[in-house]
Amino acid sequence: MKKNQPSANTAATPRPKHSVAQNSAGEMRGQRPATVKKTSTVGKIVGGALLAVGVALVARRRKSAPATDQGATLDELLYFVNDRIEGYQRAVAESHDAELRGYYKQLASQSQQFATDLNTYLTREGGKRETSTTLKGKLYRAWMDTKAIVTARDEKSILGSNIYGEEWALKAYQEALADRTLTGPLRQAVERQYALSQHTYDRLKKLKAKQG
Repeated sequence: MKKNQPSANTAATPRPKHSVAQNSAGEMRGQRPATVKKTSTVGKIVGGALLAVGVALVARRRKSAPATDQGATLDELLYFVNDRIEGYQRAVAESHDAELRGYYKQLASQSQQFATDLNTYLTREGGKRETSTTLKGKLYRAWMDTKAIVTARDEKSILGSNIYGEEWALKAYQEALADRTLTGPLRQAVERQYALSQHTYDRLKKLKAKQG
């Protein structure tokens, strides 16, 4: 699992270690969750340009990775957990709804704890603490900034962005567990984080539905 790209206890057939990166690149080429609405022509043009740049930069990834398969899986998963932190911190800054801002703060704190726990396991595997976000996440946030120039960032759109980001996280967790490299207490920790992420995803969708 890695940087440019949700755990169901998916007992799928083991996949090659590079598949998550390939999936990330594939999504950057145009696949977008249905939760994200169509944007203005300007947003589409700029967003498309950013994604094109992202595809060109996908190969510029870490030159060194943890020595173990378990460490490599953790390293990649952390990119998406760090995206989750960035996403909810941004939601806190943008939201004007006191109740929602409080919820986003909780989710940002939860995400930071997720990262702390995973980094602890990562260092035990001989890796270095991972604090980077995915290129895909950076591009998406830049695209949303561009979109905000021509469309208002109301509470519903902020919720939509969070839902979109949670979908990425869920897929990352699913890929990590399907990889079958995670075992013992570490696997249990990742499964627990996935379950909490799924709960968050469901709640965010309900909150958005209430916005009308």
